[in-house]
Amino acid sequence: MVEREPLKAAIWVDDFYDYYNLALTGQLPNVIPNASTFALALRVYVTQGHPDEELAEEGASSSSSSTAPTKPFNVTILENIVKYGVDPTEVITDRSVPSDEIAGDMVRALIRATTYPDVEDRTTFREIALTLARAQQLGRHLQPDALDAVEPVIPVMVENKVCRVTLFVRSFLPVLNPAPQETEVQEVPFNLKVLRDHLEGASYFRRMLPSDQLARQYLLERSVLDIASERLKRVAEQIERLGMAPDVKDHNLQSWIWDWHQKLVERLKQDIRKVRREENRSVRGLPDQRGRVAPFLELLKVEKLSLITILEIIRLHGSGGVTDGMKTARALVSVGKAIELEYKAELSRKHGISVNVDPRRRGEVGPGSLQELHQRRIAARMMMEDAEEWATEWSQHIRVRVGAFLVYRLIEVATVMRRAKNERTGKWYEEEHPAFSHSYEYFRGCKLGTVRVASDISEAIARDNLRDTLHPRHLPMLVPPAPWVNWNSGGYLTIPSHVMRFKDSVEQKELLKKAISENKMDHIFAGLDALGATPWRINRDVFEVVLRVWNSGQRLGKIPPAQFEVPEPEKLAEMEYDPAAKAMWITRMKKWTQDKAANHSERCSVNYKIEIARAFLNDVFYLPHNLDFRGRAYPLPPHLNHIGNDLSRGLLLFAEGKPLGARGLRWLKIHLANLYGYDKATFDERVAFVDARIDEIRDSAKKPLEGRGWWMKADDPWQCLSTCMQLVNALDSADPLAYECPLPVHQDGTCNGLQHYAALGGDSRGAAQVNLDVAERPSDVYTYVADMVEKRIDEDLQSEHAKDRHFAEILAGKVARKVVKQTVMTTVYGVTFVGAREQIEKQLRDRGDVPAEDVYLASAYLARQVLRCIGDLFKGANEIMNWLTLSARMIAKSIPADRVQHAMKMEGPKGTWRHVKKRGVTSRVRKEQMGAVIWTTLMGLPVAQPYRKVKRKQIQTQLQSVFISDPNVPAEVNSQKQASAFPPNFIHSLDATHMLMTALACQDAGMTFAAVHDSYWTHACDIDPMSDIIRETFIRLHSTDVLALLEKEFRERYREHRVPVVSMRTASVLKSLGVLSGEAAEMMMEAPDGTVEALEADEESRIDLKELTEVSRRTKAETAEEEVEDAEEGPKMSAAELAEASRQLEGRFVKLVDLLPRLPQKGEFDVRKIRDSLYFFS
Repeated sequence: MVEREPLKAAIWVDDFYDYYNLALTGQLPNVIPNASTFALALRVYVTQGHPDEELAEEGASSSSSSTAPTKPFNVTILENIVKYGVDPTEVITDRSVPSDEIAGDMVRALIRATTYPDVEDRTTFREIALTLARAQQLGRHLQPDALDAVEPVIPVMVENKVCRVTLFVRSFLPVLNPAPQETEVQEVPFNLKVLRDHLEGASYFRRMLPSDQLARQYLLERSVLDIASERLKRVAEQIERLGMAPDVKDHNLQSWIWDWHQKLVERLKQDIRKVRREENRSVRGLPDQRGRVAPFLELLKVEKLSLITILEIIRLHGSGGVTDGMKTARALVSVGKAIELEYKAELSRKHGISVNVDPRRRGEVGPGSLQELHQRRIAARMMMEDAEEWATEWSQHIRVRVGAFLVYRLIEVATVMRRAKNERTGKWYEEEHPAFSHSYEYFRGCKLGTVRVASDISEAIARDNLRDTLHPRHLPMLVPPAPWVNWNSGGYLTIPSHVMRFKDSVEQKELLKKAISENKMDHIFAGLDALGATPWRINRDVFEVVLRVWNSGQRLGKIPPAQFEVPEPEKLAEMEYDPAAKAMWITRMKKWTQDKAANHSERCSVNYKIEIARAFLNDVFYLPHNLDFRGRAYPLPPHLNHIGNDLSRGLLLFAEGKPLGARGLRWLKIHLANLYGYDKATFDERVAFVDARIDEIRDSAKKPLEGRGWWMKADDPWQCLSTCMQLVNALDSADPLAYECPLPVHQDGTCNGLQHYAALGGDSRGAAQVNLDVAERPSDVYTYVADMVEKRIDEDLQSEHAKDRHFAEILAGKVARKVVKQTVMTTVYGVTFVGAREQIEKQLRDRGDVPAEDVYLASAYLARQVLRCIGDLFKGANEIMNWLTLSARMIAKSIPADRVQHAMKMEGPKGTWRHVKKRGVTSRVRKEQMGAVIWTTLMGLPVAQPYRKVKRKQIQTQLQSVFISDPNVPAEVNSQKQASAFPPNFIHSLDATHMLMTALACQDAGMTFAAVHDSYWTHACDIDPMSDIIRETFIRLHSTDVLALLEKEFRERYREHRVPVVSMRTASVLKSLGVLSGEAAEMMMEAPDGTVEALEADEESRIDLKELTEVSRRTKAETAEEEVEDAEEGPKMSAAELAEASRQLEGRFVKLVDLLPRLPQKGEFDVRKIRDSLYFFS
């Protein structure tokens, strides 16, 4: 053999690659590539590199022109390994591999190849990656895993009935063939198995690629369907390998699913080909393509179509009020939409729609990055044009057609084997029954189709809890999220994500896309990127305590017990003859069953959190964020995040710590007092509270379960324990002030909604109650309202009204802070009298010191008093709320001027219905009322309220005639919901704006920042500068006249809108306008000519507003206490007179801008005072 000269290594490498290419292209006779061929090629690649990649890197560095990237050589090797059917483990263990180090490099090169975006068979590549990582013979190449020393999580177990027939009996006593006996055993729920499998794979990838977080992230974002398919296939193989008969599978849901999956795949292969041929033959006779379904069914492999259909139907089981099934329309739409989403997920991976940026800079938004966002959006748009079909939304018609095709065939092929014993003869009989069936039921007087599920399957689903199946792809990220550059580009690297959670709101989507195209969303994108760029890690000390408690099965904090603690209600002896006693037992039994199911569901939820926390125990991870339609930010991973409950928050720390310093140590103590529940005192008192309990705190940190358990009595026990541990660590360190503390410390607003209302209205009295104004002690608005109510009750004790005196005697001294807190809190969100009464009723029942027979009426009395006190205390807030509500009501009732003539046009009957009655003007006008309330936040986010009336469309399918609502079809707005929801939604958009402004300012200041709506988090040492930023951004927000800008936008946006006068004749609208008291007449008369425009079909006329007022005075108004009283003294109108008055108002319209009420007069409070308010956020 010729000796290779070291200086000529490049020549030898080139020669080898030439020989390799000749072998692959078949130019070398009798040479077939095998494992040794690919092993040698991979060895040369990892040790010497590839010349084409080196040239590509040099060209990229020397040229600014964009060229198509060259596919890495390790990817081509893996593709050829798959092509020639070579086992990848044989490649790695080939004798030509000289050392473990090179073998390890080869394994990592192949695993990285599986993450390359432009590959044809993504599923096969993922399986190879997992095989390489799990193969035992490659164990010597794995990095040691720190999780090996962590105690495993004992999963939730559910009861399952299985046949107790052992292999011993099957092998040695086949003649006896005994009938199976049922016994109760435990198994892991299916959805939890899916999660555990996924996290197990993630653990292997961590060991193989400990430093390549980007490659690991790509592997994490695997399709949940691939994972579910792997799980079902493994279960089926195990059953077949054990030689179990089909009847043994009867109570195994997973084996049933696999059986249905196999049958449905074969059926779909035949039927899709048949439908394609039929549609091709008849396509010339079709006026359009709307009836074609085959093109959509062929977008995915039949294996995926089958699995999606089965899992979606099982997920929907028990939904929509159907105990053993689901409504047909919902099933068809859900299956069709699931197919659409999976197809788009495949497209995103195929086209690489996520914008590729430098992984090291993902999520970073520096000072100059706002300018870069424009270029990134251009790149994303260009990529979207290359894959235009990705952005196309399927219509509801298509979804129903696709869903009906798949569900119909599932019903035909899915069966279960039932086994029963004849008690008289002792023989066992088997019979095959349909697993699903179609039927009709009556719901509230309407006949609706349902898909029924066999009872055996219903029981299995109840045990497995499949409806809560976790999507593993929604896990925390190992790298900073991709920056948001478009409405559907950002967050996860390969999984399509939307920047806003809008549900079937085409209007919101179009507004969002328009704002992005006009470059008005840069600051919103930057704010979300700042939130997603915060690095987190799991609090290992708290996790170990949580794991001990969980595995013990005991109840502690938010961890429910493994066994439901409440005993089952005993049957009463008198049940046999007393119907009342039997009804009482049934009620108690139902409540016990519900509580037991809730305990199981809650334990499953906690199990998810602990499993995910364990999998990420040694990793730094990130939480990508997006918005709801009001602009509030939420993490995309749903199960373990900082917006979760106390347990979730206690498990999380910032990835990096910062030295406490003197102020940081003080804030850490204040934070601990707040978490314990001592949060109404001054800061000095809170510090003293903690200093006085250092021994208890130290005992909690050192012996959390064996000690005195002081932390368990806290309002937020797990966060309290985490803070105790950090405080003790600091105090025990050589220099407590230098201790680097990673704990997030909170600054929470005081009833933040009322804070915004007080700032909007300049309400000095309200501002003082929510800590906007300077005060020596923190104000507690809930206690203040409770005291006001107590004073009113004391006055009623002397009342001459017997009823008020009676309830005052019952409630005297019992109105605690907790009783009124929820009602005060929800006041800013438009709570009604009915809602307030229900809230207070619940609190009074929980107290147990009010007679049960008096609770209902007593809660109504107390609700009246609470609402009156709130109205007195927050007068400015009520005025603003009324202005917002009335403005929204008028907008929802309005019609664009160019649609008025269309609304007035008379329409004759259509179709074959000869006796269809002509629709009146009012009904046509109502259908033209499609204007939703739309406004723009100060950061440029357009917000459109999505509340519309459902417009249903009939579609004939193979199962039944289905009525569906298509979000793409315009529908009239729900004016009542538009009006009632506008005040809380507007306030939510304000607090969301304040939070994003604060996030950007904190990032510019170099601080780590996280937020839960109106609770802002950072390191303890940064609380003081963050507090300054919170105040400055709040002042900047409210220094602009927010309501004046909103009114200006309304007048500009709706300047050409008209409100039909007939829509204002209802009592509630007239009362809101003030017409009934004469105020509306005065307001309207201030219009330039004292009249409003009236448009009829063929002419214009004028209507005097006094005439409208006089007609309206004689109607009735609804009061807030659900009573109806005459609004004005005077003769009541008969039905005929009311009809005549309505007829006179038809066809007349008033300009919307003339109906918008005046803005409430602003008070004298100066928002700049909050700079000196210690307890504004605390």
